[in-house]
Amino acid sequence: MFSLSDKVPDYLLGKFQMIWTVTFTTLFSLVFVLLSLPFSHNAWFALSTPQAFRYTVAFFLIAILFLSASRRTLYYLRHRFIITYLTFITWSIIEMVLISFIYVFFTIKGHQLELIVLKRPVDELVAMSLVYSIVLLGVPNLISAMFFALQDKDNTIRMINFGNVISDDISGARGAENKITLFDNSGTLKLSINADNLFYIESDDNYIKVWYSDTHNMLKQYMLRCRLKTIEESFSGSNLVRCHRKYIVNISKVDILTHEKDCYMLDLGNDAIAPIPVSKSYEEQVLARFNSKG
Repeated sequence: MFSLSDKVPDYLLGKFQMIWTVTFTTLFSLVFVLLSLPFSHNAWFALSTPQAFRYTVAFFLIAILFLSASRRTLYYLRHRFIITYLTFITWSIIEMVLISFIYVFFTIKGHQLELIVLKRPVDELVAMSLVYSIVLLGVPNLISAMFFALQDKDNTIRMINFGNVISDDISGARGAENKITLFDNSGTLKLSINADNLFYIESDDNYIKVWYSDTHNMLKQYMLRCRLKTIEESFSGSNLVRCHRKYIVNISKVDILTHEKDCYMLDLGNDAIAPIPVSKSYEEQVLARFNSKG
């Protein structure tokens, strides 16, 4: 159980989650409207004439742009303020109210342009539009939140199955020499491996996947709740180099650097690992580190 004053989990405020929620809400709303339109005596949406079609599309586009801008603002605010459940719920309710007012505005304007027949008083129109907004925004938002909560729980269970502290040394010996130690977001030590055995680190939403080899040269993966940015900052100056939005590589493990059609690719000399791309924003620093290694 949670309190309204508790901080909203990161899995509800991530960039991917925001984009996914807006996209899902848009598709849900369109399907709902198209299916309910023949049975509705209240909605004015029309596709029969070019003028009515353009008016309907204009309303949906403005509503989608507003929702996208709202979620984008919330995404950036999370870096400056603590977003609690109360804040998140209040923000969502305000979105519903404002979109319902957009609907009322379009209805009244369309009536003035003789595109829409106003079938009820304005106060009843406002109440009806609020109900539609709650359904069309509230339901997909709730489904999205439940989906990401289940996904986060599944990732947590997968992490627990790895045990307390993992090491690349299967015998359990954990010497401090040339070791890379990784901590989760709570500061708990989770992984301790030899720097020479680490291949690369991959971002997976609010988690990272660490790919390394044990003392028998078996490729292994460990999942850890941590941001890739934290790893980049913690190991600045080491052999760990950021090469992509999703990847940090151990530059000492790079055997071959090739230039493909769109970008450079890093071959880590392991048949089980596909070449890793280098994005344009990290290209210069990767080339400099690769040329100077050794």
